[in-house]
Amino acid sequence: MTDARIDAGLTHRTPAAAGAAPDAPFPPAKPGGNGARPTHTAPAAVRPTDAANDAIDAQAVVARLEEAGRTLLALPHSGPSPRLRTSAWDVLQSAVEGYGWEGRPVRPAVPGAARITRMDEAFGWIALIPRDRYVLRRIVGARALVHPLTERHLYPWRRLGAALGADHKAVQRWHAQGVALIVAALRGGGRAPRQ
Repeated sequence: MTDARIDAGLTHRTPAAAGAAPDAPFPPAKPGGNGARPTHTAPAAVRPTDAANDAIDAQAVVARLEEAGRTLLALPHSGPSPRLRTSAWDVLQSAVEGYGWEGRPVRPAVPGAARITRMDEAFGWIALIPRDRYVLRRIVGARALVHPLTERHLYPWRRLGAALGADHKAVQRWHAQGVALIVAALRGGGRAPRQ
């Protein structure tokens, strides 16, 4: 093959020649490969370094979780949708709408790759709360969702309390317990002990 044909894309290039790794014919022998969750208690990406252990406290964990919630809500909506199946004719209410002069909704900036990586790391911390304390997991996860433009929580304390059938002060205490479990697990490097 000549270099001109390769550059023009007229020939089939193998993944190794294109710079990508070839596909594995068989799954890996050890668990945790090919996107599966590792079997140990705290993934290495979740555990901070020893120098960062001293800076971990409840405020830092809440700030990182809220940053992750902002990043998640700023991601563009994509993927399968019933939008193409259900369609309706647009009804024009005025001539201004017919010419496209109406304002567009404001969207937050699409987050970069570094923010998405930090989001994945922070949301991985929720898995450090034991599985039998799933209510704490739900409260911490719901409270992390902060709108990127208005900076308001999607689930205020009273709304979470109404959803759980509990007082909003109890939900605040449970949130603090969940964050304390995350802090203890991050400082210890493993899963937090049951309180």
